[in-house]
Amino acid sequence: MMRALLGISRLIDGLNERVGRVVAWLVLISVLVSAGNATVRYALNLSSNAWLEIQWYLFSAIFLLGAGYTLGRNEHVRVDVLAGRLSRRGQAWIDILGGTLFLLPIAILILYLSWPMFMQSYASGEISSDAGGLIRWPVKLPIPAGFALLVLQGLSEIIKRVAFLRGIIPDPAGKTGKEA
Repeated sequence: MMRALLGISRLIDGLNERVGRVVAWLVLISVLVSAGNATVRYALNLSSNAWLEIQWYLFSAIFLLGAGYTLGRNEHVRVDVLAGRLSRRGQAWIDILGGTLFLLPIAILILYLSWPMFMQSYASGEISSDAGGLIRWPVKLPIPAGFALLVLQGLSEIIKRVAFLRGIIPDPAGKTGKEA
């Protein structure tokens, strides 16, 4: 059973790794859009709300779609006041409990609540109220998509921590993050 779960974990890790690579390109696109927008605004005295909205659409996609990738690489923000003093097994238990009691319930709730918001925006053809603004559903889709990826990665991390505690795999946090 644990081997099958580890197989699922590897699939999830691979999915978030591929999404993370795509999202990394969105950072470059965001920088280019921002620089181009600023250049056109100051050099030609032209401006467009659409370009400003594209910038925050890209930023939200980077942040939301990259969350699972970041968790999988153990590079997310954490407060190690307690965990930093524990053994790796103790830290694995904290990761399991934190994932099970906090990460998964909140991420599932946000996923559940954000899907109807996206669907309503898509179905109604919602458009920004700003002059020259864009359609809104593309910026709302990364919310449920990003939290779905985060839920999957949270499950993967819990599987790996349980396998580590059972002695099936080496420490999953040892190969990722700043320790690598």
